[in-house]
Amino acid sequence: MRIGELSRRTGVSSRSLRYYEEQGLLTSSRSDAGQRHYSDTVVERVALIRQLFDAGLSSRVIASVLPCVETPGDAGVVEEAFATMTRERDRIDVEIARLIEARDALDVVIEANNRHRAVLAGQPA
Repeated sequence: MRIGELSRRTGVSSRSLRYYEEQGLLTSSRSDAGQRHYSDTVVERVALIRQLFDAGLSSRVIASVLPCVETPGDAGVVEEAFATMTRERDRIDVEIARLIEARDALDVVIEANNRHRAVLAGQPA
């Protein structure tokens, strides 16, 4: 199928599909006119790539995890993918903790601002 059909079937823009290919996440064959052609199995791969992006993984990390899909019987590849995904989850946990701290600090500032607004409005603080 051509890139437009893959885009329609997956809901992913043609621009994103070209980016995936540039990053080594997808492969295509080329017609004599240079048009990209994809196999039907690529639809599932694009869905997986989207799921991994939605999980917060970068294209670099996704590229390192995808061999697990291509060679699921290779224990070394599976272990490396597991280790990579675990590291990424740990990185996300650290980011979540940082965001919670930032939100809590902002709550303190908002409360102070609410008290100030009340004073300006002539209400008791």
